Amino acid sequence: MTSDFAATSDPIRLFGAWLGEAEASEPADANAMALATVDGDGMPDVRMVLLKGFDEDGFVFYTNLNSAKAAELADNGKAALCFHWKSLGRQVRIRGPVTPVSDREADAYFATRARESRIGAWASQQSRPLSSRAALEKAAADYAAKFGEGDVPRPPHWSGYRITPVEIEFWQAGEFRLHDRIVFRRRGDGWQKTLLYP
Repeated sequence: MTSDFAATSDPIRLFGAWLGEAEASEPADANAMALATVDGDGMPDVRMVLLKGFDEDGFVFYTNLNSAKAAELADNGKAALCFHWKSLGRQVRIRGPVTPVSDREADAYFATRARESRIGAWASQQSRPLSSRAALEKAAADYAAKFGEGDVPRPPHWSGYRITPVEIEFWQAGEFRLHDRIVFRRRGDGWQKTLLYP
């Protein structure tokens, strides 16, 4: 266990340090995270999404608001995240309530996306049945023609969510499966840290 891992009292700062190390060692998408939600029947659902920002207020990702994940978050505004960085032998799990980001935040992030990705956000009816790949490509071409050389604004059905952590657990691989685990649980304005058996 590294000294900063054992001694830290700030899980957000520790997460930032681990993410920075992962960005230097992972072959692709160090910001990829598994997002777990629950549907209206109580069945769990999980998929990979990309972290697009984090701070003391929470962890942010973006999606189509007509997607299955958005519907599940509307029904049950809680979620869990899991980051796994195989190159470092590390994992971080996060749980908490989910709230929409502001229109200003969503607009600002959307403007940073590649033009083709912004057009794709208009073309995709995420999670709905698709008759063929050609239909998706035609929709993308139609929107590309519609916007021409002009700005591609954020679609009304596309925005982001912020998961405000109430629990953050750090796991680091150890020899002979004697791993290191620390969980931080929010207590008022601070965090309670507990060392866990692996």
